[in-house]
Amino acid sequence: MAKILVVDDEEDLEVLIRQKFRQKIRQQEYEFIFAMNGRHALEQLEVHKDIDMVLSDINMPEMDGLTLLSKLGEQNSLMKSVIVSAYGDMDNIRTAMNRGAFDFVTKPVNFSDLEITIEKTIKHVYQIRETLRAVKENNILKMYVDETVLNFMGGKEIERALTESEIQEGTVCFIDICGFTSISENEPADVVVNMLNAYFDIMVQEIIKENGVVDKFMGDAVMATFKGEYHLDRAIETCLSIRNKIKISGMEGNSLGYHPEVSIGINTGDMVWGNIGSKTLKRLDYTVIGDTVNVAARLQAAANRNQILISDKSYSLVKDSFQCQEVGLLKLKNKQTPLMAYEVLE
Repeated sequence: MAKILVVDDEEDLEVLIRQKFRQKIRQQEYEFIFAMNGRHALEQLEVHKDIDMVLSDINMPEMDGLTLLSKLGEQNSLMKSVIVSAYGDMDNIRTAMNRGAFDFVTKPVNFSDLEITIEKTIKHVYQIRETLRAVKENNILKMYVDETVLNFMGGKEIERALTESEIQEGTVCFIDICGFTSISENEPADVVVNMLNAYFDIMVQEIIKENGVVDKFMGDAVMATFKGEYHLDRAIETCLSIRNKIKISGMEGNSLGYHPEVSIGINTGDMVWGNIGSKTLKRLDYTVIGDTVNVAARLQAAANRNQILISDKSYSLVKDSFQCQEVGLLKLKNKQTPLMAYEVLE
């Protein structure tokens, strides 16, 4: 149902519009809201935020139609306005158009012409909204799905992609925000999401700086991968920076009194890199799997607040570059023998 705001200080116009459009009002195709002047119109727009178009006179007390036009452009660029006025001279028409009017109808009103103008304007508004929605959905899709997946036309490409994988050496990190579960259970959803996104953004910036890849977001944790030259060193540098920056953001505090800290697990070695997903859903996720990944996740689960844990294999590779201390043997889930772990200090 289209929602139309009519702005005119002539009370007779409201009666006429209700009479002429009574069938469309009854069939719930149109809903009309009325205001006596520009100031009243702005008040109505605050109450009715879903108005699609405005029909406005020019000459009105308190705030005229041309002033209202300039205000409407500041409030809602998608909403369209049509001037309905006895002042049909070219100067007024040009001023109205320059201030964003979509069309101009002169008084006395020809209601057949007005109806066509309303239909044309509403159609234009809906087309713009559909276009913006499509753009937004496409941009959101690109955030979640690999670009090659977006270009798939059928199942054969999906089947081929599902078989494409490689074993390659790299480093994987699991970074968890400690104590965030209690926040998510006790605070409004918008507060939780805004806080979590802010912390994630800190992490992502540091991961990108060291040419890492955010593999996925998992609840209040991030999984990141690194490969190429000095991948383990770059991963540790990233995690040290994340720990420090998250701690600084926590010192600034917030209205909830929550101070974020992270627990991190890092592991390096051979991993399977490939497309994991469903042929039926036509949805793939390029990720890494294997024992190296599992150990990193278990190390993160065993880490305390502000602690970065690595395996003995990783320690042997970076002991000359980073200050570490032995944590001891850890019994990790699904591992028969305990794993010697080290904490990266700085």
